[in-house]
Amino acid sequence: MKIVAIIQARYDSTRQPGKVLLPLGDKSVMGQVVSRVRSAKLLHSVWVATSTKPSDDAVHAEAERIGAPCFRGSSDDVLARYQSTANAAGADVVVRITCDCPLFDGTLLDEMLATFTQEVTEGRQIDYFSNVIVRTFPRGLDAEIFTMDALNRACREATRTYDREHVTPFFYNNPEIFHLRSFTGPDNLTQHRWTLDTPEDYTLIRKIYDTLATEGGGVTTQDIINLVTRHPELQLINSHIEQKKDAHARANLP
Repeated sequence: MKIVAIIQARYDSTRQPGKVLLPLGDKSVMGQVVSRVRSAKLLHSVWVATSTKPSDDAVHAEAERIGAPCFRGSSDDVLARYQSTANAAGADVVVRITCDCPLFDGTLLDEMLATFTQEVTEGRQIDYFSNVIVRTFPRGLDAEIFTMDALNRACREATRTYDREHVTPFFYNNPEIFHLRSFTGPDNLTQHRWTLDTPEDYTLIRKIYDTLATEGGGVTTQDIINLVTRHPELQLINSHIEQKKDAHARANLP
């Protein structure tokens, strides 16, 4: 079973243009995301999926610079772009990650993949498995896992523009078609916003990287929790940001 992570990346962004190429620590934002995803030991490969728009030439160039295979496809039909990337990678299972998660946790992904693999090995069918429907983790540690069979079916049957643009809504809004499961943690950490969508988010994430680097520690989830516990003022930097409407909230997974 070949498991491939596909990182969705684009240069255009409404609230923080060019965010995936902003400097962060010793890498770009995209470089950090790719590096952190690669730390998951149960992955076979990590790909970047971007569009054929000229504005995404820079994303492709950065992927090449950091040694990440990159597939370019439709800017509007992201679902088809994912399917084409997964086919190019020879995937049996796809992990969807977006490039606005520069604090992504590879250890968490390994835990999710171990659970997914065990369930499948023991004969229980799972088409879609994620930590974003029932949220317990900080926003910015999002991971969605789905089978190639499920992705192919979604590509065949999804007709709404929204489903084509956002890749996974067709899964979790059709529980009568797909076998859905949710992964949750022991603690509710949803008060933490570690996603990169606005200049305030970037300010917070940059401070987290810079502070932890100065202190000589790592940038693990626990390191970050410890840091913001010691410096609660950090959370105030982006606490006023209103998250874009979360389509995941419409689903109800077991």
